Amino acid sequence: MSLIARRAARVASVTRPAAAFAVRSRAYATEAAKDPETDDDYPKVPNVSRQYLPATGWQDPLTRRNFGDPVHEQDELYSMWGPDIPTIAPHIALRHFTYAVISFVSFGFLVKYALTPEMPAIRREYPFGGLVTELGGLDANKVRYLTIYSMQLLTMIFLRRR
Repeated sequence: MSLIARRAARVASVTRPAAAFAVRSRAYATEAAKDPETDDDYPKVPNVSRQYLPATGWQDPLTRRNFGDPVHEQDELYSMWGPDIPTIAPHIALRHFTYAVISFVSFGFLVKYALTPEMPAIRREYPFGGLVTELGGLDANKVRYLTIYSMQLLTMIFLRRR
């Protein structure tokens, strides 16, 4: 096989999945059970978004409908005003998102570990376990929280002084 034929086959295989994705509906949607309250005379409209249909050749081009066409039961979901159809296949979008997350995290690690300079001096070191005994121990240095009783006592003292 010549080089030109191989490259043409590669280009065709790359562009074909995007075109096929643009015209097919979601394959992972399951068919719902028959609703007993529906009218059997009403035609069954396929679960395909109107955004997949061609843009020209409609009596109402804004919604891509002809007058007298049956309206889907979930028209707000499948109409032109519904959620946009994905232009990129979901697995490709997930791959691009993963690349973006990996690049941002890698940039963060690069800045943190490779571009941050070392400290010009060593940290201060204290004898005797970091001056624990000289400062009165670890319990003496902890924050003391006010209880409800002590708050009531303080407000009573404050109000008496007025």
